[in-house]
Amino acid sequence: MVASIRTEFIDARSMNFEVLTCGGGNRLALCLHGFPEHAISWRHQLPVLARLGYRAWAPNLRGYGRTTRPRRMEEYAVECLMDDVARLIDASGCDEVVVLAYDWGAVIAWYFAMREVRPLSRLIICNVPHPAPMAQAMRAGLAQLRRSWYVLFFQLPWLPEWAFGRNRAEAIATVLSRGLNDPRAMDAEHLEVFRRNAAEPGALTAMINYYRALVRGGGASRQRALGYPVIGTPTLMLWGDADIALGIETTYGTDDYVSDLTLRVLPRVSHWVQQDAPREVNAMIEAFLTGEPVPQMRWVAELHKGEKD
Repeated sequence: MVASIRTEFIDARSMNFEVLTCGGGNRLALCLHGFPEHAISWRHQLPVLARLGYRAWAPNLRGYGRTTRPRRMEEYAVECLMDDVARLIDASGCDEVVVLAYDWGAVIAWYFAMREVRPLSRLIICNVPHPAPMAQAMRAGLAQLRRSWYVLFFQLPWLPEWAFGRNRAEAIATVLSRGLNDPRAMDAEHLEVFRRNAAEPGALTAMINYYRALVRGGGASRQRALGYPVIGTPTLMLWGDADIALGIETTYGTDDYVSDLTLRVLPRVSHWVQQDAPREVNAMIEAFLTGEPVPQMRWVAELHKGEKD
């Protein structure tokens, strides 16, 4: 029986989070989404986590969905975002916590783990590099700088909101569907959720303020000044190598900053890895969380060959 996904609202120290929940118990699996998305991006993973005995939560991060949407750029500083994760963990009351994070959620998760804001038993990162190797890749040449052009564009006032918000945020659906390995990975229903979410008043400014607070607001500089202590939490890093925004070279050297790292590359899978290849990703997540060897994608593909034929 597949566990059903429900929507709940979690009041956590003056922040009200809209959370997709699945399963129960005293072990929390907290799933952090990316830009420009919604908690529903974890729809394929939540039932699997519930089956493994976790209380699976996928919150809409601050500014997204019906979660509290602060107005000031400073309220999207990475320190505030890390505190949101701590608020949710505390509100859960769970004894054990696993964090699964993708894109912007993974930016938060990397800092959360290295600062040891709360104890984590496992960390799963999808298609966002650790900040130190990312900085090294940016300094190494123009390739990653060209891919990251949008980060600088987002520092401009109002223009990014106008560009992405035209025609009821139609560009959001285009960005999310572009480059998928499997065109069926995001159907019209889910693309509409992402588009409608971005079209809400103030939503695009909130989403883009993550980037503004990190760069113009000095969040990245403050974290760099604190240094990058080695993360001791066992970490699984999943990487779709057809990512148009981040080159695989940004993963090089991650093991210098994570003492217990497992890296799995998913060939021809896009940036939206947990949606583009859910069966393969789910098999890797399950193996990692149950202490089994994490399969390579080729092995997982053979496992599901009969389903695809």
